Amino acid sequence: MIKSTVSKSANSYEKTLMKKRAVLFILSIILVILLMLTTVMGTASISPVKVCKIIILSLFNKTSEGVNNIVIMNVRLPRVICAAIVGASLAGCGAVMQGVLKNPLVSEYTLGLSSGAAFGAGIAIVIGDKLFKTSFMLVDKYAEVGCAFIFGMLTMIVVYFIARIKRTSSSTLILAGVALSYLFSALLALLQYASNDEQLRDIIFWLMGGFWLSNWKAVFILLPITLICLIFMMRYAWDLNVLGSGEEIATSLGINVERVQFICLLISAFAASSCVAFTGIIGFIGLVAPHISRMIIGSDHRFLIPCSALMGSIILLAADTLSRTVISPTELPISIITSFIGVPFFIYLLLKGRRCYWK
Repeated sequence: MIKSTVSKSANSYEKTLMKKRAVLFILSIILVILLMLTTVMGTASISPVKVCKIIILSLFNKTSEGVNNIVIMNVRLPRVICAAIVGASLAGCGAVMQGVLKNPLVSEYTLGLSSGAAFGAGIAIVIGDKLFKTSFMLVDKYAEVGCAFIFGMLTMIVVYFIARIKRTSSSTLILAGVALSYLFSALLALLQYASNDEQLRDIIFWLMGGFWLSNWKAVFILLPITLICLIFMMRYAWDLNVLGSGEEIATSLGINVERVQFICLLISAFAASSCVAFTGIIGFIGLVAPHISRMIIGSDHRFLIPCSALMGSIILLAADTLSRTVISPTELPISIITSFIGVPFFIYLLLKGRRCYWK
C-alpha cells in the first residue's frame, strides 16, 4: 500500500515536471518566432526571404551590399537581440528579488536601483562635457553607461547594508530602497533644474527608456553578463524555494539566509544595473513577467527563473516592436508601451485578489 502511494506520488511529480518543461519549450519556440518576426517588421519594408538571406550571408562573412543589409545587420538585428537580452535579465532579476524578499511587488524600482542609475546617468549628462572636454560623442555615451551602472550597484549595496545594520527584516530593506529612491529622484530633479535645454532633453529621453544605443558592442557586453547572472541565479533556486517557507525554517535546514539574500540581491543588481545603464529605465518587466510566469508554471524557482526570463524577452520584444511601428516612422519611448501593458495587469491582480499565485 505504501509502495503504491509512493509510486503514484512519483508519477504525479514526473508529470508535473514534464508539463513545466513543455511550457519552457513552448515559450522558447514563441521567442524564436518572435525574434524572426520583429527582425522583419519595421519602417523599411524588407521581405522575410531577404532578411534570412542577409543573415545567412553574414554568418559566412559574405555581406551583401545595399541599404537592406545595413538596416538588418546594423540596426534591427542588434536591437532585437538586445531587447530579448534585457527582457530576460530584468524579468529574471525580478523573480529572484521577489523570491528573496518574499514580496510580489519587489523589483529594481522598489529597491531604488533604477533611481540610482538614473541619477548616475544624469550626472554624466550634466557635467560630462565639463569633465571630458571633448566633442567625441562616444565618450559621453559610455560615460552615461558607466555612471548609471556604478550608481545602480552602489544603491543596491547601500540599501542592503542599511537594512542589515540591526539585522532587521526584508520589509526594512524594501523601505530603505523606497527612501533612497525618493532621495535620488529629488537629486535628479535638481540636476534637471540646473541643466540646459540640450542636457534636459537627454535626461528625459534616458528616463523614458529605449534601445537607441543598441549595437553589437552592447549585445556582446550584455549577453555574457546576463547568461552568467542567470546561471548563478539558478544555482540558488533550491535555496529560494526553501526561503519561501520562512527564514526560520530555512535556517533550521542549514541555509545561511543572510548570505543567500546578499548574493542573490548582488547578482540581480549587477544584471539589472548593466541593462538599465544601456537602455535607460524600462518599467514593469521585472514585475509583470514573474507574475505571469507564476500563473503558468508555479513558484518553483528552478522553473520560475527561466520561465520569467523567456516571458520577459517575449514581452519586451513585443513592446519594442510596437514602440517603433505603431506610429511609424516616429518611435515611441518603450517605457510608455510597457506601462500600458503593466498598469492594467496589476489593477487586474488587485481587483481579483490573486494572492494564490504567490503561494
